Amino acid sequence: MSETNLNRKIIHIDMDAFFASVEQMDHPELRGKPIAVGGSENRGVVAAASYEARKFGVRSAISGVLAKKYCPDLIFVHPRFDRYKEISSKIRTIFNEYTDLVEPLSLDEAYLDVTINKKGNPSASLLAQEIRLRILNEVGLTASAGISVNKFVAKIASDYNKPNGQKTVNPDEVISFLEVLPIRKFYGVGKVTTEKMYQLGIFTGLDLKSKSLEFLEKHFGKSGNFYFNVVRGIHNSEVKSDRITKSVAAEHTFDVNLSSEIFMMEKLEHIANSLEKRLRKHRIAGKTITLKIKYSDFTQQTRSKTLPYFIADKVLIIENVKELLFQERMKDSVRLLGISLSNLNTEVKKTVVVQLKFAF
Repeated sequence: MSETNLNRKIIHIDMDAFFASVEQMDHPELRGKPIAVGGSENRGVVAAASYEARKFGVRSAISGVLAKKYCPDLIFVHPRFDRYKEISSKIRTIFNEYTDLVEPLSLDEAYLDVTINKKGNPSASLLAQEIRLRILNEVGLTASAGISVNKFVAKIASDYNKPNGQKTVNPDEVISFLEVLPIRKFYGVGKVTTEKMYQLGIFTGLDLKSKSLEFLEKHFGKSGNFYFNVVRGIHNSEVKSDRITKSVAAEHTFDVNLSSEIFMMEKLEHIANSLEKRLRKHRIAGKTITLKIKYSDFTQQTRSKTLPYFIADKVLIIENVKELLFQERMKDSVRLLGISLSNLNTEVKKTVVVQLKFAF
């Protein structure tokens, strides 16, 4: 690993079953029971599942129908995103008391660079323990943490002792930790890539490390270079406190599938209205507009158009979405529609990090 990596102290905090845990905290009658946030037993997709539900195989992104099949006693709860954002804001306030270098990945997880921290504590492990305890005492929820020399290893480590646990991978342990790690546990290696690696005889980090850069680039393209480096503990991505928004989107899953473009346009009007509110709230505009279509058989299609100017107004958004909608005939009835704007007018901000060497 590079000297830069060895100098850094990165914590990855990941809330435990966040949406589901908030619901169980706010509704004591749900505690200890298998619940799914989002979806229903008839349609829709699960956004989060409690640990009680996960024992049956219920997890995020599966259909409500399948979730109910896995767990007949499953309780579906309507998501309350405003409440989740409120809790997330309280948690981030705690993070900011330790370091300004906080990079949120979503409402329930974030990276913290504590190489230089506001508490003057040289131990990232003790800081992670203290942060988790404060979240429990002040918010009422449990969190897990991973601590290491880079974001990649910290992210993997945070999943190691879930729920309500933490794992530190010290600088001299990184290579051995990665070598014995099952390839499916590598962050960034999804189900399809895992299967492909299995076919190539790659089952662990050590197997991956034995492959040359040329071999990995041949089979995985640009990702080959990423895999070649991370298995050697090389991942120099900085924790960026000002993550630049790359796209803004709004979408909706319908109770009844839509088969007429006329009905779809009516729904897209509402979606465009929601998107406009988000854009105006954050003072963002974009040039590339994308229409997302998910059919009744769960296959997905996107249609995009890039304009020579920035837009944020719903009238212009719907005008372009209409063109994309009628660009070609629908292949089936539609269960979900979404609109997103990318190629935004956000400016890139750079953060200069001074790194010192401390004991973990």
